[in-house]
Amino acid sequence: MKVNIEKLVKEADSRYSVVIASARRARQINDYFNSVRRHEQIGVPAPQINAISEKPLSIAFQEIAEGRIKYERPQESAE
Repeated sequence: MKVNIEKLVKEADSRYSVVIASARRARQINDYFNSVRRHEQIGVPAPQINAISEKPLSIAFQEIAEGRIKYERPQESAE
């Protein structure tokens, strides 16, 4: 499934949220695949979709588009 990035950005609260959420999730997915290759268990969640042949960033975008991954912007501290 190909994700329409522009549609995804319009539905999010900002481009920043989409970029941060997808980058973080792509790193997790990459770590997961690397741990599987090394036969290790590192506690990283497996991809939430069935797309083994795609790149981690594409998987992350698809997970966000399907609503499986949510990013909540941290609240700024008032000091």
